[in-house]
Amino acid sequence: MHEHSFILKGNLCYSETKDRLSVTEQGYLVCCEGISRGVFPVIPDKYQNLPVTDYGDRLIIPGMTDLHVHAPQYPFRGIGMDLELLDWLNTHTFPEESRYADPEYAEKAYRIFVEDLRKSASTRAVIFGTIHLPATEFLMKELDASGLVTYVGKVNMDQNCTDDLRETDAHVSLESTAAWLRETSGKYPNAHPILTPRFAPTCSGPLLEGLGKLQKEYGLPVQSHLSENLSEIAWVQELFPWSSCYGNVYEHYGLFGGDVKTVMAHCVHSSDQEVELMKKNGVYVAHCPQSNINLSSGIAPIRRYLEAGIPTGLGTDIAGGANMSMFRCMADAIGVSKLYWRLADQNRKPLTMEEAFFLATKGGGSFFGKTGSFEEGYEVDALVLDDTGIRTTKELSTKERLERYIYLAEEGGRLVGKYAAGKELF
Repeated sequence: MHEHSFILKGNLCYSETKDRLSVTEQGYLVCCEGISRGVFPVIPDKYQNLPVTDYGDRLIIPGMTDLHVHAPQYPFRGIGMDLELLDWLNTHTFPEESRYADPEYAEKAYRIFVEDLRKSASTRAVIFGTIHLPATEFLMKELDASGLVTYVGKVNMDQNCTDDLRETDAHVSLESTAAWLRETSGKYPNAHPILTPRFAPTCSGPLLEGLGKLQKEYGLPVQSHLSENLSEIAWVQELFPWSSCYGNVYEHYGLFGGDVKTVMAHCVHSSDQEVELMKKNGVYVAHCPQSNINLSSGIAPIRRYLEAGIPTGLGTDIAGGANMSMFRCMADAIGVSKLYWRLADQNRKPLTMEEAFFLATKGGGSFFGKTGSFEEGYEVDALVLDDTGIRTTKELSTKERLERYIYLAEEGGRLVGKYAAGKELF
């Protein structure tokens, strides 16, 4: 029997839409060649010969997508949380990332990151590396071997950063990126390259222009940061005075949606014009609520993006976010949306549990294609959750158990099974 064909039995929960959660108690998820054939109350006759793993009364949910995480920042998560973005970058981030010029350090740090990501609730992730080629390829190799499905970016920076991280000029940065792409494109089945200008302030016009040309040559997706912090936005306007908004800088160079699959982290303070540009170009928003709290950036108006039909998911943004848990990310997303409703705009109601769950699974997963759901035709990423350690005297519905797990996963929840792209990881 092909290892990617099987049936999982348990209490199955998945998003059909952002508002509708499908729950099948003691149901069967049928996976053939890594693809869901659907969820059934009994096993259809044509699938009777597939092997069944019975997880009893445990919850089975889709794997989650971390749309924005910085792998080299993992060693200093939980440190420097009293600083705002630009000071935090200069004080903690850039000095740490410069250490990845040392292959021995990079390998030690990335092994820890990949081991912990593999144990987490994330089955897919969109990841920043550093400017360093050997380190970035090592990260891709480790991620590929883990069985997780990822995009990994070699970062581009040729201005406004520390000397240790500043690539000599646009030409050197582009040549280095092209060499990395020649070496890695198609090499790792589970770890794919993504173009990664760190953010507009650290990239010159010639560098962004060259990345736009590389994008067309290789047909790659793009990741970066957008409108995270008010001082950052003002800085972008100073550096690119011709731009109509921050997002227009990326768009000018062909790095902002349209035919280019693009994810932008944060979008906390996007202007009306920028929101329309994101909507028109189908740019993904990676909402990183814990990072936006820790770095005092603000609260992203996620309800607005959902109402506008802008594709949106969640990101941990390690190490701006201190926690790799996507369950914590969901709870934080709900919490900050309540503050946004109460303090900023009472016309934009808070996120529901169903909506946060959608963002963590199907919403963010769609950046990878048909993932993040158990609907027929979706790749099977699955998590098996044991919530018996979260004790209560109450009789709970399956939906209530899922909601409770989102808030209390770290109190007594256990991840006891994990599947990515139809393959069992543990």
